[in-house]
Amino acid sequence: MKKYKIKSVKSNKQGLTAKESLLISSLAREDKKIFSINDARNVIEKETKKIMSSLIRKKWVLPLKRGLYAIVPLEAGIKGADSFVLHNFIIASYLVKPYYIGYWSALNHYGFSEQIPRTTFIATTKPKIPVNILNANYYFVKIAKKKFFGFQEVEMEGGKVNISNPEKTIADCLDHPEHSGGIEEVARAIYFNHEEIDLKKVCHLAKRMGNMTILKRLGYLLEVTNLIDHYKDLFDPFSPSKGYPALDPLSPKKGKYLSRWGLLVNFELNPNRWIY
Repeated sequence: MKKYKIKSVKSNKQGLTAKESLLISSLAREDKKIFSINDARNVIEKETKKIMSSLIRKKWVLPLKRGLYAIVPLEAGIKGADSFVLHNFIIASYLVKPYYIGYWSALNHYGFSEQIPRTTFIATTKPKIPVNILNANYYFVKIAKKKFFGFQEVEMEGGKVNISNPEKTIADCLDHPEHSGGIEEVARAIYFNHEEIDLKKVCHLAKRMGNMTILKRLGYLLEVTNLIDHYKDLFDPFSPSKGYPALDPLSPKKGKYLSRWGLLVNFELNPNRWIY
């Protein structure tokens, strides 16, 4: 019988020095899967940058952005950081405080949208420019403090992430369709999932957020999708506030002014083409 020589597999991960081992183990004990350069300095006061450079080179640490890193778990295998994948929501949870994952990202998370957005949308009360980390985009939607509520903490890949609850997600998407895939994506989400969403709660949240436009868009979407009869109690009576906000902020402000809902209908919605 012919014998085959088994080739050894060379590991990309290299051994740790005493200080490197101390840093990794100390951060792991504190459950800091993602950590800052200051976290590292609290453990290793001297030559911190040098040690971090070495850990990155040895594939034990994955740099996310300037000053922010992730510890590569042992289960990532011999390739270390080269094969390590971290969920975008986990990374997002470290980028700004306070925050919650919302809009199109939350819409997809709950299965209300089949489209997977290329950008992770993060609601926060602070202005922050978009960033790109590991070829993924992160967009920060600055909202007023009175709108910053309606989220929950969920477990994800061993971490905890803030994400808007289903009803707040719908209210936020109606508030800012431009961060939710556009008004048609929001309309589709409501049309196909309205039985799983408490629309009465959505209306309550809209009033708490202080934006009548949310109710205007919701009412029109229910009407054009022939669902308004199921929810007429929510809009009977309904007196729209002054002004005609655009149905779709992403489209040109040209169209029909609809007094019933107090909307500028600048985008044609046709539910018949959603059925396939």
